[in-house]
Amino acid sequence: MIEELRALAVPQHWVRIAPEVDVPLTPRVTRLLDSPPLRRLARVSQLGLVSQVYPGAIHHRLEHSLGVYRHALEVLSRLLVEPGFAANITERQAGTFVAASLLHDVGHWPFCHPIEDMQLAGLPRHEVLARDWLEQPEMAALVKEDWSSVDEVCDLLSGRYRDRGSELLGSLLSGPIDIDKMDYLVRDSLHAGVPYGRHFDIRRLLGSLVPHPELPRMALGEKGRTAAEMMVFARYVMFSEVYWHHAVRSATAMLQRAVYMLQGEIDLVAMTRLDDHQWIASLCRAAEGTAAEPLVSGLFGDRRQLWKRVAEFDRLQHGDLHAQLARRPYGWLVRCSEALAGRLARDLGIEVGLADVLIDAPPVKLEVDINMDVVRRDGSVCPLGEISPVVEALARRQFDNHVKRVRVFVRPDIRKALEGGQLDEKLLEEAAKSVGE
Repeated sequence: MIEELRALAVPQHWVRIAPEVDVPLTPRVTRLLDSPPLRRLARVSQLGLVSQVYPGAIHHRLEHSLGVYRHALEVLSRLLVEPGFAANITERQAGTFVAASLLHDVGHWPFCHPIEDMQLAGLPRHEVLARDWLEQPEMAALVKEDWSSVDEVCDLLSGRYRDRGSELLGSLLSGPIDIDKMDYLVRDSLHAGVPYGRHFDIRRLLGSLVPHPELPRMALGEKGRTAAEMMVFARYVMFSEVYWHHAVRSATAMLQRAVYMLQGEIDLVAMTRLDDHQWIASLCRAAEGTAAEPLVSGLFGDRRQLWKRVAEFDRLQHGDLHAQLARRPYGWLVRCSEALAGRLARDLGIEVGLADVLIDAPPVKLEVDINMDVVRRDGSVCPLGEISPVVEALARRQFDNHVKRVRVFVRPDIRKALEGGQLDEKLLEEAAKSVGE
């Protein structure tokens, strides 16, 4: 038994995180927590611009990593007594899984998810950056001495599995229902001050995970169906009401456009090494005196000023327009918004800058649908959506199409000039046609 599981059973040292959870510590876990890459995560916010709307959502990625680590110990403690699981897992693999649970966010940097959604050339994804951090001599030596190897940890984090055991562990760390989602839904909901992400039974979910009888990944026992349904719905509502709240998306669209405009003036790759304070300071310096300054100062200056929503289109009621704009390359959206800005300037007879109109749309990269396989009591296997009307309703059409809307935001005074404060959707359609494919 690895020492962290003994510490879970009989804790001698621990750290407490919300909501009143004791996380057991061992000497080698403490050495990881005290390392520079993980200390940096204590200065990188988990939700970034969500705090512009939900002021309590200022928790950091280190807290989330500790929560995922705690879930990793809980799921190992339960599954290692199951012969079908334990027979495939060595003690070294179990230790690698525990280390990976703590290190899974080490490649994240301030506001990385919305900027990665832009798919800018030359900007590595955070999964690649995680290896860069772990290959630093101090970290590589620490991982090798205490756990396994950087290659084994990174392979588990990136989905390059070596055998059935690593595939089973990898699906617990990153899959339709995994310990990462179990933590961030609850934690983000708690700190945002909303109930939506906290009403599913984590203990029941953890207790219902079983090895898939046919494939090298985890599945769900039938008794976990209701808990899984509640998690699916919790995720749906958290995206709808928190992550893709219209004001959060206004702030996101402003940040994305500012970065796009300033990408020739800033070294984004170098900025991936920074914490929140350093990153924001670098962006503010680069924006000073440029057309991007109103966007950046509206987000991070002395007075908050978010661009205002003048149009919103979902897939159900505006299917054609949503499909026309969703999952377009970011550069295409910029050209479309610039065409729309020019049209508004002519129609309204006022000055409309190219960055005064922003189009926010679902990005190219899709979210993972939660439609895990369920092992029935008779041993047969079927997708959760086949026995759950809740999951079937969300899995039948891609998750993104339900919760991610196309929106148009404009500088606040421009909305006042629009009749009823709303944009005629025909103008958006014409702008999209003018850009072409």
